[in-house]
Amino acid sequence: MQRREFLGGMTTFLASDVLSACSSGSGAVVVSRKAEPRLERRFRDLPSGRVAYFDRGSGQTALFLHGFPLNAYQWRGAVERLSSVQRCLAPDFLGLGHSEPADGQGVGPEAQVTMLVQLLDALSVSSADVVASDSGGAVAQLLVARHPARVRTLLLTNCDTEIDSPPPALRPVIELARAGTFADSWLAPWHADKALARSAKGIGGMCYADPGQPSDAAIDEYFGPLLSSPRRKAQLHAYALGLERNALVGVEPLLRGWTRPARIVWGMADDIFSAESPDYLARTFGGARGVRKLGGRKLFFPEELPEVIAEESRQLWALT
Repeated sequence: MQRREFLGGMTTFLASDVLSACSSGSGAVVVSRKAEPRLERRFRDLPSGRVAYFDRGSGQTALFLHGFPLNAYQWRGAVERLSSVQRCLAPDFLGLGHSEPADGQGVGPEAQVTMLVQLLDALSVSSADVVASDSGGAVAQLLVARHPARVRTLLLTNCDTEIDSPPPALRPVIELARAGTFADSWLAPWHADKALARSAKGIGGMCYADPGQPSDAAIDEYFGPLLSSPRRKAQLHAYALGLERNALVGVEPLLRGWTRPARIVWGMADDIFSAESPDYLARTFGGARGVRKLGGRKLFFPEELPEVIAEESRQLWALT
């Protein structure tokens, strides 16, 4: 299957065979698996819905925004490495992971920005160092455009840009979501057959360079919640449909006028997003601090190379 065919069809935390979870009186759920970082999943009721998030460390806040169809688990390695330096906040987007949109709540990129502002307000966070990937990168750019004072620095990996959103490869995914078949046709088989998920015909072969990725635990974490009910499948499809319209139209002048530090790190073996996009972003952000290009790396390299995210984040944060 070719990469575009995969995206035409493509369209929880943790690494042992046993999941342990316990609830505390505060409403937090501790989730862990052997040989994986131990994080506490919390939930916050907001006007947009019930939002799940990881919250670890103290000090200035770093906000991690994940890709599609992943969730905050994508950032576990980075959070483990950076939570000794800053507070690391990693939410699940509405419609993905363990977050539940309120009845009638949209789940498109603009709605995600609104949710993030609500979450930051609820947690008394005035501004954050934002690290974002894939569709989370589009949300991050909208956050800069709509609420520039809330973003202290920005680290972007492979993601949408105004000139490439949605990327052509995503259009068949959107059509599957429109037909209501994305979850059952593709995610369900990958969830049931982890080897298939990691094969050339699965998300692993298309979005990861390491043939051992994603792990069994990651596959369960990403796809399990999305397949858990008809309601969750419908929310997943709504998220995909929310990517159909280019939400970034008109943001370029706003990004150019934002002069806080911004850094781009790009996996150059990714043929989902345009190889021209990292240089475009570096030209666009008023405070751009250059591009780092990673040969042989694909869309979801941040999960495979958390040390790179940690290194780049520390260097960027030191500029403020």
